[in-house]
Amino acid sequence: MQDYFEYQNASITVCNQNADVIYQNANSRKIFGDVISKSLFECHPKHACDKIKKMLIDGVPNSYTISKNGVKKLIYQTPWRDSEDKISGLIEYSFVIDEVMPHFVRS
Repeated sequence: MQDYFEYQNASITVCNQNADVIYQNANSRKIFGDVISKSLFECHPKHACDKIKKMLIDGVPNSYTISKNGVKKLIYQTPWRDSEDKISGLIEYSFVIDEVMPHFVRS
């Protein structure tokens, strides 16, 4: 099967229920290095680890924007579930976005 995520214009990192990284696409490896098998808890401060734990328990997504080195990004973290709807881990998407973005209200 083709890896549709490998060369996306986003950083994609996936962890399992134990918060161990099980997948990174090319952009994720470029930004974070190869962190496969490492725990997200080793790579994040306590307040972020608390959010990760909560997402893994409650199954709620988390999103925010950051600016770093003059680049603005949208971070979207969401639980992923197995075929029995059990939380199996998290996926983090990181997209570079424009400093000012249009916003549309649709009905």
